[in-house]
Amino acid sequence: MSTRQGFLERRYFLLRRLHSLTGIVPIGLFLIMHLTTNSSIVWGMMNKRADHSAHAVSERGVATFQEEVNWINGLPAILLIEIVLWLSIAFHAVFGVYYARTGRFNTDRYRYQDNWRYMLQRITGYIALLFIFYHVATLRWGWSWLVPGGTTWDHAYASSTLAAALRGSADGNVTIGGVLVSLFYVLGVTSSVFHFANGLWTAAITWGITISVQAQRRWGMVCLGLGTGLMAMAWASIIGFATLDPRKAQIVEERMLGTHAPPAPEATPPPAESPPEP
Repeated sequence: MSTRQGFLERRYFLLRRLHSLTGIVPIGLFLIMHLTTNSSIVWGMMNKRADHSAHAVSERGVATFQEEVNWINGLPAILLIEIVLWLSIAFHAVFGVYYARTGRFNTDRYRYQDNWRYMLQRITGYIALLFIFYHVATLRWGWSWLVPGGTTWDHAYASSTLAAALRGSADGNVTIGGVLVSLFYVLGVTSSVFHFANGLWTAAITWGITISVQAQRRWGMVCLGLGTGLMAMAWASIIGFATLDPRKAQIVEERMLGTHAPPAPEATPPPAESPPEP
């Protein structure tokens, strides 16, 4: 035990900066891209360039989100990106838990804003870690037994299967289990966004970028603005999918796959032949 502590203490400076760096790149960068993609279920309704399969404004969000998912899954380096991301998450999580367990809260003695941020940073880190595990286990690993209704997410039917998971049913109904999952998503993404935005503010201090109080205050406003924007996209994503009818979304997805062709127009009957002249 003492050997392990000695190793961490000797390399504390390097490990803390690597922990800070991985929280920004690639984890923070991925969070921004992920929330931008997911929120396309809402802002995609304004996308007039959405797939031609989206005939109505309400269908454009489904088509836009599906196009984004298809593009991501078609990236040549998608496997390399996932490996780097997972290694970064594992490193950040392991050392984050270690630093959280070795640190102490002093909000009971010094009720300053920074002390509360210190406490919330660690609490939201635990919640975000639990949420990421559930999110990946159910949508990527296919642990459908953790999803109300047993829906398995399919990237070819991205909107309809995600909506069914958040509603707890694929038939258009909303179940109690679906409501609980949606609320857990709200808690999870809120914690993730706060953890990133607040960590971004702390990282500038760790790296010696914001030294003065004025610089920290200005950078804090930037982080607040970024966090507010990400929070809006996160909540919009959850509301967009939780209020989406999976059956209607599936129709759009099947059109895009070419498996649900629109009904053919009725054939025009041939003109009646005139009787032969005598």
